[in-house]
Amino acid sequence: MNGEAAEPGRAARPVRHKDLPAVLYGIRHHGPGSARSVRAALAAQRPDVVLIEGPPEAGELVALAADPQMRPPVALLGYVPGESRKAAFWPFAVFSPEWQAIRYALDADVPVRFCDLPAAHQLAMAVNGEREAGGADGQERRRADPVSELAAAAGYDDPERWWEDVVEHVPGPAIFDALAEAISVLRADPGGPGDGEGGSRDAVREAHMRKVLRRAVRDGFERIAVVCGAWHVPALRDLPPATADDGLLRGLPKVKPVLTWVPWTYGRLSYTSGYGAGIRSPGWYDHLFSCPGQPVERWLARAAAVLRDEGIPASPAHVIESVRLAEALAALRGRPLAGLEEVTEAACSVLCEGSDLLTALIQRQLVVGERLGTVPPATPMVPLQRDLQDQQRHLKLRPAAEPRDYDLDLRKPNDLARSHLLHRLVLLDVPWGAPQRSQAKNIGTFRETWQLTWRPELDLALIEASMWGSTVTAAAVARARSAAAGAPGLGGLTALAERCLLADLGDALPEVLAAVRDRAALESDVTHLMAALPALVRAARYGDVRGTDPARLSEVAVEMITRICAGLPVALASLDETAEQDMRERIDAVHSATGLLAHGASRDRWLDTLKRLASRCSPLIAGRLTRLLLDAGRITAEDAGTRMSLALSAAAPARAAAGWAEGFLAGSGLLLVYDDALLALADGWLAGLSADAFTAVLPALRRTFGGFTPPERRAIGQQAARLDGSGRRPAAAAADDDLDAERAALAVGAAALILGWPRTAAS
Repeated sequence: MNGEAAEPGRAARPVRHKDLPAVLYGIRHHGPGSARSVRAALAAQRPDVVLIEGPPEAGELVALAADPQMRPPVALLGYVPGESRKAAFWPFAVFSPEWQAIRYALDADVPVRFCDLPAAHQLAMAVNGEREAGGADGQERRRADPVSELAAAAGYDDPERWWEDVVEHVPGPAIFDALAEAISVLRADPGGPGDGEGGSRDAVREAHMRKVLRRAVRDGFERIAVVCGAWHVPALRDLPPATADDGLLRGLPKVKPVLTWVPWTYGRLSYTSGYGAGIRSPGWYDHLFSCPGQPVERWLARAAAVLRDEGIPASPAHVIESVRLAEALAALRGRPLAGLEEVTEAACSVLCEGSDLLTALIQRQLVVGERLGTVPPATPMVPLQRDLQDQQRHLKLRPAAEPRDYDLDLRKPNDLARSHLLHRLVLLDVPWGAPQRSQAKNIGTFRETWQLTWRPELDLALIEASMWGSTVTAAAVARARSAAAGAPGLGGLTALAERCLLADLGDALPEVLAAVRDRAALESDVTHLMAALPALVRAARYGDVRGTDPARLSEVAVEMITRICAGLPVALASLDETAEQDMRERIDAVHSATGLLAHGASRDRWLDTLKRLASRCSPLIAGRLTRLLLDAGRITAEDAGTRMSLALSAAAPARAAAGWAEGFLAGSGLLLVYDDALLALADGWLAGLSADAFTAVLPALRRTFGGFTPPERRAIGQQAARLDGSGRRPAAAAADDDLDAERAALAVGAAALILGWPRTAAS
């Protein structure tokens, strides 16, 4: 009867579907119409066991779906401890037929069994570590989507639109038989979507599904419901001898997986997600499933509310006209009801008045809908996950799928603790938060801006990071120590030291600093020392803001500056154009670092080195050194003007002069705005260039002036308009200019008082 074996001497007879006490419900994963139909069909059938496409190892986790704190979207996560690339997700939404089947069975106190190929085999068979699942994760990537094939056969160019017309808008049990027949035709096509590697994998999965089905019959169940992808229904209707399936399943590779529930997001159910499930409008599907009636009217009313929240006027009259337009479009296209395409076009035309930007806003918030599910506390978790959840509650940092900005004031204990947590997670490769450049002025060193976005794969990253420790702090310390031992270069070590301070990992800092000191002592390449210094100085300078002792970092930084000054002359020799640009940036970074370190002897040593080299290096570097010396007060404006006039003289080659000017002016054009002599020299040099010479230096000029801010460029243009190209300063202001000497003296006196300058008789 169940086809487990044939009698001796007789050929095995395939067991027909009609001989089995089973009803097959072929569905499309994450289809609201299928979900409603499955729920209604199960209520009518009243099965005594429900078999669902999914990993059998998750059987003990099914009961958690009834917990009130379990809110879809969620996913089953299967992973192999210690092998992070072997992992897979099986996501479920509230409109997933499998989820509705699970909830029906739990509510009716009916046993639930997962019948897909075990995760132990699926993870072992994953190609190149691809995190793919053959269950609720949708059709496999190596096989064409059968829905697309059926849509094309029906004359539709959009499979989503065909599915809405045929299934979502016409729910009912009859759809299961119709889909099964259509899929049977596709599977019979030798060139159809079941051929190839994906087809052979399907054959193994379906063999195991049949094995579970036979076991359910053997266990005495008389009303079996099977909820699986419609693609598999034809393979389950006719059961071959059990020996044939056993042959397919014999010798499969196997691992030891662990399964748990994790939160999921609608963004990850869309086509654009890394672990997508094959639908592009999860928010729309959720609406179709949850809406008790008038889905189009309610949807457009929600779209209007989204616009009003952004300050865009959207009245009830707009909604009414949008509904009428959507229904008219559906009628013109011969559709039974308005679908997503019609409501989107109606919203764009009426509510958004043709604005693509506002339409994209509705798309993001409603059509996709960044919703993050939740799992109950009873869900199996590694200790690191639980520790993070405890800290999230304590620090009031709620995970959310939509990006959320946090402006942290490090003088406040709670904000400082938040900063430590986020930096520790970054060190553990769990990038929940991303540092942002703050737009506030004068933020100093006590403010940080973070943007937090929780993504489902972060749970897997936490599981991977649990190898380092059971708490976030302990794991981060262990990870920092390991990184210090295996860091490939000095720059990586100094950056690690900075991250340890930002994360308040005092237990790891001694080992990191020892590694920095040892590596710096052995480093012979000055450019590597220059690249590593800024991060180390930042850590030393800002350590006191976070309550740490920066003295040890400062000692290492002083040693590095001494070695940089000794090796810089050799490093500046024989540089090509690309190397010159790189060296200019490194010199700027080291110059800023020596100023930030606030160590007088090291700063003087650095500036003395620059002064000796300013006349003995390439034009680009010479111009840059001259500018740095001028800004530091080591040379006067007259000295800088003299050097500029020599570098930009008629005897100097045009390219060399352009390089010197680029180095001198890079980063800021304020000198040209406020120093008439320097501006006149630059103007005279440009005016004296021939057409060919000007064309040759134009790229360098564009780089230089392109780096200025728009106000700087505008001010330079206004000042240059007063020049005649002779190289002389502009004429002095006429005596009859509208200048009130007494009022000017008051302003000068006030400025001198603010700056702490002595007041002269003139002021």
